[in-house]
Amino acid sequence: MGRSSAASASAAAAVAADGADANGDVLMLEAPPDALARPWTTPSNAETIDALPYIDEDYGHPAVKGEVDRLVEEEMRRSSKKPSDFLKELPPVPKLKFQNNPMLAREYERVMAGRPPAPFDSSRYNIDMVPPHRRDDQNLWKQALQRNQRLLQYEVIRLENLDLMSKHGADVWIKHNRQLEGFLARLQKLASEQNEQIETVNRERKYHQQNTAYELSALSTQWRELCQKNIEIQAACVNIENELEELKREAAERGWKLETTMENGPSLP
Repeated sequence: MGRSSAASASAAAAVAADGADANGDVLMLEAPPDALARPWTTPSNAETIDALPYIDEDYGHPAVKGEVDRLVEEEMRRSSKKPSDFLKELPPVPKLKFQNNPMLAREYERVMAGRPPAPFDSSRYNIDMVPPHRRDDQNLWKQALQRNQRLLQYEVIRLENLDLMSKHGADVWIKHNRQLEGFLARLQKLASEQNEQIETVNRERKYHQQNTAYELSALSTQWRELCQKNIEIQAACVNIENELEELKREAAERGWKLETTMENGPSLP
């Protein structure tokens, strides 16, 4: 597996979890303590993942991917952080007061309270008639006449607005659509520029990783050779120690005092 397998293991082991959900639901990944104290910042003790996706081939192996997914799923199940707690680390959303618009404030309070909207009042569109038992009241006739005149004037203005809409509404919508198209074109241009920058970063990353792959391969080969050499040296040392123990045991059986011989030096023939 080499370095890339270590990166895979570190990616899964970087998740710290304490506790478990009683229902077995999948919970959120448990963040380090520093991340909870300073939300949305990289903690100082965060583990660095040295993954090189353009040259690491182990990540495409089904066995490696299955093991990483299993470890991540296990940590998510053991975590005490549920999906509903994900936004609790963010500062609270500022409250909307609508100080300059009391109508919006009342509507906002109604929606937040879950009350149904008020029914549409169409009484102002009805023609007021004087009740039969009060048709002799001149003041009541005047009030009814004034209300009906206001209603008639409203209908006249409504017809004028409809006439203006039929004459100029199409041009206004065409202008509005052109503004939206210009806004869409600017957003598409920004998105295209961002995609080009991302593509440039990915190309540079791939270029550097592929150029470094030969050096990493040589270093990995050298590391394995050194590890093999260290194992051989360690095995040779163990054999020498066993031979020394065997010589000491044989000397003890013959009654030789190796400490005195080593202090005085070897005797000449």
